[in-house]
Amino acid sequence: MSPAAAPSLPEVTNAPEWTVSELAGALRRTLEDRFGHVRLRGEISGYKGPHASGHAYFCLKDREARLDAVIWKTAFARLRFKPQEGLEVIATGRITTFPGKSTYQIVIESLEPAGVGALMALLDERRRTLAAEGLFAAERKRRPPFLPRVVGVVTSPTGSVIRDILHRLEDRFPRHVLVWPVRVQGETCGTEVAAGIAGLNALPPGGPIPRPDVLIVARGGGSLEDLWGFNDEAVVRAAAASTIPLISAIGHETDWTLLDHVADLRAPTPTGAAEMAVPVWQDLVFQVAALAARSREATGRVVEARRTELRSAARALPSAEGLLATRRQRLDLAATRLAPALLAHARLHETRLRTASDALARHTPRIELATARTRLDAVGTKPQDAIRRGLRERGDRLGDLAGRLLVARNAVLHAERLRLDRCRERIAGLAGRAEHAARGGLERRRAQVGAAAGLLQSLGYRSVLERGYALVRDGEGRAVRRAEGVVAGRALEIEFADDRRRVLAEGGSVQASRAPRKAAPLVQDTLFDM
Repeated sequence: MSPAAAPSLPEVTNAPEWTVSELAGALRRTLEDRFGHVRLRGEISGYKGPHASGHAYFCLKDREARLDAVIWKTAFARLRFKPQEGLEVIATGRITTFPGKSTYQIVIESLEPAGVGALMALLDERRRTLAAEGLFAAERKRRPPFLPRVVGVVTSPTGSVIRDILHRLEDRFPRHVLVWPVRVQGETCGTEVAAGIAGLNALPPGGPIPRPDVLIVARGGGSLEDLWGFNDEAVVRAAAASTIPLISAIGHETDWTLLDHVADLRAPTPTGAAEMAVPVWQDLVFQVAALAARSREATGRVVEARRTELRSAARALPSAEGLLATRRQRLDLAATRLAPALLAHARLHETRLRTASDALARHTPRIELATARTRLDAVGTKPQDAIRRGLRERGDRLGDLAGRLLVARNAVLHAERLRLDRCRERIAGLAGRAEHAARGGLERRRAQVGAAAGLLQSLGYRSVLERGYALVRDGEGRAVRRAEGVVAGRALEIEFADDRRRVLAEGGSVQASRAPRKAAPLVQDTLFDM
């Protein structure tokens, strides 16, 4: 064999062998030990929201490199700033590897925007989104009541803001103040403020805790990061859903938050919010006093004008003497004419009375009564004769009617007798047919019963008893089919073809029960040959 054809031997080396899992684990430990926790600045890419498991997966990139990132579900719930596509952030976490893909990644534990520029970009985008929903529309805003009974304040209970508001309300117009304590800075600020607005709105009217008529959400000045909780979307939506008019007083006059856009009124400072909530009590007193003075002056001027008009009207009226002179003259003339008129009237009635008396004398009641008697005598017995004739005519008509009714009654009775005779004949015919049918039916039933009785006699157990067998029953009347169930001393009843007998069983086993009978018969089976 030539040297070229000889097989090549493997090169001998002392390098250790690694499995894929061992190498992946070693690389992971090296990365985690070398870097540990890092702060990484980059732009979020490929973020599509939390996975169904609650974890978030995306990438952090810059102009020259790209790194996979993951936020576990528990850490994602604690994030103050949620990831958004294209947002430049500073992520804090630990570097590790994912052996399933042979890649390295950062497990993020906290996330914050990379500087004020990123926050402003996020704020601007959130403002445009909420404005597109109409939450900042001017027609949604309401005017707070002129003088609220209860003022609700959502702020920190320990800061100077609440003291300024209370002091300002005390100076202007003391009102009942209801404070909902919240944190005005930090990760839970937005959640607590939104809960405070919703909680004050949830108070029922007339309940044990008075429901506010106006709300003030206040905080002192600070940086954009300090005021970021009032840019939270939950706070904006809670303010938009509030049924109570809301005044925002966040920071100084130059500080603007999304809550200022959605609030019904924006105050430059917390003290300005208190001034917007209530009027000045002393100004109201002066205003009421001025209005009362103006009302008195106006009333006096009106009364004086009406008095002048009344005097002018009184001068234009005629005097009482002038109004009554004509009436007095007419009264005197009427009194002069009254006596002659009464005398003439009495004479007229006297003449009429005399005329009526003469007429009554000519037609006295006695004369009228005599005339009536004469007319009655002339009538005489004519009414009685007329009554008698009427009675006779009616008697004749009744007699004629009675004769006709008698003839009709006899005709009806004859017709009914004929109908009854026909019914009797039909009933007699039907009775004969029914009797014949009943006899035939009885004969058929008798033949069927006889056949059934013969069949019962041939198939019944009594025919078996006639052939020499017997039927054994226990004390309860149930048939005993096997000797195995019979114990010694048990009462049994044996039925023969002609009679029944009660017996007691003897013997203690099945073999003994099959022994030949001696003085007392031993029961062996339900049916046995006699």
